[in-house]
Amino acid sequence: MVAAPSGRKKRQPETPGWTIRLQSTQVQGTAGQDRRTGAAGQRVSGDRAMWTSWWLWPLVAVCSADQFRDTAVRIMQGTPVIDGHNDLPWQLLKLFNNQLQDPRANLTSLAHTHTNIPKLKAGFVGAQFWSAYTPCDTQNKDAVKRTLEQIDVIHRMCQLYPETFLCVTDSTGIRQAFREGKVASLVGVEGGHSIDSSLGVLRALYHLGMRYLTLTHSCNTPWADNWLVDTGEDKARSQGLSLFGQSVVKEMNRLGVIIDLAHTSTATMKAVLQLSEAPVVFSHSSAYSVCQHRRNVPDDVLQLVKQTGSLVMVNFYNDYVSCRAEANLSQVADHLDHIKKVAGAGAVGLGGDYDGVSRLPSGLKDVSKYPDLAAELLRRRWTEAEVKGTLAGNLLRVFEAVEQASSHTRAPGEEPIPLGQLEASCRTSYGYSGAPSPHLQPGALLASLALLVLCLCPL
Repeated sequence: MVAAPSGRKKRQPETPGWTIRLQSTQVQGTAGQDRRTGAAGQRVSGDRAMWTSWWLWPLVAVCSADQFRDTAVRIMQGTPVIDGHNDLPWQLLKLFNNQLQDPRANLTSLAHTHTNIPKLKAGFVGAQFWSAYTPCDTQNKDAVKRTLEQIDVIHRMCQLYPETFLCVTDSTGIRQAFREGKVASLVGVEGGHSIDSSLGVLRALYHLGMRYLTLTHSCNTPWADNWLVDTGEDKARSQGLSLFGQSVVKEMNRLGVIIDLAHTSTATMKAVLQLSEAPVVFSHSSAYSVCQHRRNVPDDVLQLVKQTGSLVMVNFYNDYVSCRAEANLSQVADHLDHIKKVAGAGAVGLGGDYDGVSRLPSGLKDVSKYPDLAAELLRRRWTEAEVKGTLAGNLLRVFEAVEQASSHTRAPGEEPIPLGQLEASCRTSYGYSGAPSPHLQPGALLASLALLVLCLCPL
């Protein structure tokens, strides 16, 4: 495991002990002054006690805060964070065109990002779903190619830094990485447009290591609706989930791919939660009742999360935390509190969205700050078991349930999406009825010959 910071001194007894000693001193001092100076002595003693309390209570508060953080560090040495969503691969594409051997791309010294190796170690990050993301403008164009390249860069991170990253594809692999003190690295594909409406592509991405698929990004696919439908900025296309979308959900269940409902419309959330045979996750979403942004999860959906044993991994983006440009760590904890209250402690996780957002709460500026968030939960009287669940245990439970629900002995789904539901401007249609063939059929050949004869006949 990641070693605890060296040199940290153990704190003195908790606040109540300080209070008892303070009260005892005050009583003794008052009695002594009474014997010497009477009422005047009482006034002096009272003033001294008041002044003592003014400087001592802030000191006590600081000591208590440090004790919570020390406890958080102790917990995280044995139960490191599993974060549901990090966009470092996207930053590597934008900054270096995925050239990891560029000296500027060195992950041990990478600057101007929320994530690098020292920050991951300081934050006790033990497993990370790295986002293989490609924007919505690649839909019906080069989305699959772009997705493959982002999966490739995740694999190359593990190859280039084997002492830090261990690419894994199951819950057992995460536990192995914990034992080895490495960051278990998993692939999450962000956006259903990355499969180009193909069950075959879905299966191929699974074989390349994809272990969750976000059904939409901020755009509809031909088979699922995104969150902008709920704001009125997009029109519903599938009324949540089309028949082909149902086939995608069933195939993901069969394969053992976690279904991610971040970015989806409320109708899509409900349709999937009612259909899926396994728990689902929201890899980077927060609570709508705390911040009324449509990227967040409403309470009626949280009830379904509770009923299905699913998981909401809270996003740190300011706009989803406070519905403002500014936010703080305490407000993130408010989301965790609310999800715990409505859906239960087993429904809470962390999906910071680091390196995918432009504004982060004060106190959570990068991935090194997870211990401070854990300390805040302890300060709010979360039990150690609840904190451990939020850090890692709840995601492991969901992942194991998804694995148990999978069945590779079942026949894979084969029914393609109807051709009419696809945009045809940049795609061929081989395989569909009436599609052109690279070889002329006999009837077509005769028709072509007849046309040629007519053209050669003299008028």
